[in-house]
Amino acid sequence: MKKLLTLLVLLFFTIVLVQAQSYDVKKADSLLNANGEVYFSFHVYDRAELDALTNIISLDNVRGDEVFAYANRKEFGKFSKLGYVVTILTPPGSMLADKDLMKPEGALNSKGPATWNFYPSYQQYLDTMAYYASTYPSLCKIDTIGTSKTGRLLLAAKISRNVNVDEAKPQFLYTSSIHGDEVTGYVEMLHLIEYLLTNYGTDPKATRLVDSVQIFINPLANPDGTYHGGNNTVNGATRTNANNVDLNRNYPDPAAGPHPDGNAWQPETVAFMNFASTFGFNMSANFHGGSEVFNYPWDTWVRRCADVNWWEFVGREFADTIHQYGPTGYFTDEQNGVTDGYDWYRVTGGRQDYMNYWHSCREVTIELTTVKIMPASLLPSYWNYEYRSFLNYIEQSLYGIHGVVTDTATGLPLYAKLTVLNHDADSSIIYSRMPTGFYDRVIDQGTWSLMFSCPGYHTKTINNVTVTRRHGIHLDVQLKAINYGTGELNQGELTIYPVPASKDIHIVLPEAESAKWKLDVLNILGVSMYSGEIVNTGQLVCNLDVSSYPAGMYFIRLSGKSGIYRKQVVIRH
Repeated sequence: MKKLLTLLVLLFFTIVLVQAQSYDVKKADSLLNANGEVYFSFHVYDRAELDALTNIISLDNVRGDEVFAYANRKEFGKFSKLGYVVTILTPPGSMLADKDLMKPEGALNSKGPATWNFYPSYQQYLDTMAYYASTYPSLCKIDTIGTSKTGRLLLAAKISRNVNVDEAKPQFLYTSSIHGDEVTGYVEMLHLIEYLLTNYGTDPKATRLVDSVQIFINPLANPDGTYHGGNNTVNGATRTNANNVDLNRNYPDPAAGPHPDGNAWQPETVAFMNFASTFGFNMSANFHGGSEVFNYPWDTWVRRCADVNWWEFVGREFADTIHQYGPTGYFTDEQNGVTDGYDWYRVTGGRQDYMNYWHSCREVTIELTTVKIMPASLLPSYWNYEYRSFLNYIEQSLYGIHGVVTDTATGLPLYAKLTVLNHDADSSIIYSRMPTGFYDRVIDQGTWSLMFSCPGYHTKTINNVTVTRRHGIHLDVQLKAINYGTGELNQGELTIYPVPASKDIHIVLPEAESAKWKLDVLNILGVSMYSGEIVNTGQLVCNLDVSSYPAGMYFIRLSGKSGIYRKQVVIRH
């Protein structure tokens, strides 16, 4: 009798569980039909499970043994076969009514700064970015990074003194809302653009940053996700893009390979990869929502990055400044607001690791708010908690070691590699940026040995360079060509057209008495793309097919008996 009773109880709970799961399946199917994605939670027995699950679904947060995640239809179908008990959650993008999201009267106008207590429509966003450029033409211009799957614009405001000139300064990037339903950073980046422009010349810190750094701000990295519900509202926003792909799992990964999510690179991903190749950012951050933490690399590896001590210092400064101005308990997730990415949960295909590994850029992921779309009336308060930390992080690009690398004989800038000896690992080396030759090595306090190298030049090592926190050291470096003093002189720059190139580049041969020329093409990492010989037959122009080259920056070197000529070229398809 006792065994029969036990069996009946088990049968009852099994029926209840099946019915509950059946309800959730129907709810999931409805959401997948409407949004192309579903938001859900489940529990794990061991955190080791997460390393396998991150390759199946898009993990969003981990709190103890409870996991929050998103999936498109294909991903959710695969995950559902694993047997986890799933709770389907209300999508964050539909949790607020329009009255809590929109306040169009706050939009920018000629009368003064906006009241940033609203989420702009897509057209308001475009108009606001155009307003910045037209009102502050000497300080701000708008670059089009590319377009989304549906043709919406990916925009970045460049803010700098002499904004139309590429100067020997750090290149810094802020970007937000690669997940379309995480939009606090979207509004705050618009607010930051306005703050820097309106305070230039009056506020010492804002003025110093605009004078000393080339600042790029992309407020909205996934417009198709943010405006999934239509161009007039962020209500109905989705995490993924129009193809239902999580853009922050769509980048090449140092450990998991070029396509860790199994999807082709999305139009937004390709646009940002080309953008990074063109501008060579030294530091960057991308803003998210769903937690409150400064998440530094690596996300894909358990091992620590070379600059972990610097990251911990910068992260603590960011979080502690928020603690000073924010309410008790805000921005205290993980280790009181700071975490190594892998320690939280593993992510593969994230843009943070892509930027750090392949572009030698110090990028961090910053989760600003637990609520992904908060009531718009709270946005000004959160801005007040955070904006000083935004400024401090930009300011870090002025510290460490920086300078210009040039050719000893000609004074021309060089694309050189800087290695910190007995320190660098996992692609933490950096490169000087062309056409200025400027380099910027942010690094923690200590005494360092620096090695500068460039193809065709003698390597130079500089020892005992001492760095202290929140101080910058300017160190210009000259490198001597290997054949310096042997009669083969560095003559100057080539003439190349069109600029930028797409299919062919046309190289105008120097008017010098060389019967043969050697032509070398290097990509931004110094890898040879082409090496060949040109015989001077009297033709003034040499054509080179670059249609198969990935978009980005390249360096052309033409050498002969009468000298060496160089040129930088950007390829865009």
